[in-house]
Amino acid sequence: MTKTKAIVFTSYGPADVLRLADIDLPVPGPGQVRLAVRCAGVNPIDHRIRSGAMGAAAPVDLPHVPGVEASGLVEAVGEGVMGVQAGDAVLGRTATGAYAEQALAEAEELMVKPLSLPWEEAAALPVAAETAWRALNLLSLNEGETLLIHGAAGGVGTLAVQFARARDVRVVGTASEFNHEYLRGLGAIPVAYGEGLADRVREAAPGGVDAALDAVGKGDAVGVSVELTGGPERVVSIADPEGARRHGARFSVGGPTSQTVPALTAALALHEAGILQLPIHRIYPLDEAAEAHRASEHGHLTGKIVIAVA
Repeated sequence: MTKTKAIVFTSYGPADVLRLADIDLPVPGPGQVRLAVRCAGVNPIDHRIRSGAMGAAAPVDLPHVPGVEASGLVEAVGEGVMGVQAGDAVLGRTATGAYAEQALAEAEELMVKPLSLPWEEAAALPVAAETAWRALNLLSLNEGETLLIHGAAGGVGTLAVQFARARDVRVVGTASEFNHEYLRGLGAIPVAYGEGLADRVREAAPGGVDAALDAVGKGDAVGVSVELTGGPERVVSIADPEGARRHGARFSVGGPTSQTVPALTAALALHEAGILQLPIHRIYPLDEAAEAHRASEHGHLTGKIVIAVA
């Protein structure tokens, strides 16, 4: 086999630019493995790259295969790979596009998938877990403090709530009314978006807010967070770089200092304890990736969108 199926786009644009195509079978280099992808997670960064909105910050070579996280079976290993071998079921970040039958990953970014964790949930974990873990570490949370999370019902928000609660941090989470009962089930205090948000948060947390995570990037969430925490020092955004710059807060993106393994270790510990929650909003087949992107762009999701490849 020298070819494999993948979703590609050859120019930036709307979801319609995505199409199913045959691409060259990727060959793992040193430290890499090739995965037979079972499921791929869909993240906002995928449609932002596809649309060209990230053209300056994250340019890609065209044609490009989207997707940065997957679950699958190790098919081939490159030189120097330790810890995983052919036949292992794994989850983690991918080095090449995950919307494909075959994708490459750095072996050090992978973890063995527990038998009890379904493929689709495994594919939905890596990005949300790493992003939430990294952001909370930047906030230096302490037991008994109060954390405000904007977009608490989304993929990152859901993991951030659970990681924070595991540290005995009180969580106030913004979400649409539809998701309030869901947030209560995670142990968070829900508040609605929109005008008057700061007053609703003060009512929910009369003792004040110590830190804030913006995972939604809308409605000047960063500005409201700075107001509620009393300054920008303990406010982090993963969704609004301009708002973070304007208010003096931190904007955090993944990079060479990825915290995927410790984040997945923490998430899988919650799974082992039987308390991990990461709902799957919807599963799309590979040839409906464009529909998956439209749903992701629309927002207001509970949990994650996943593409089933095999």
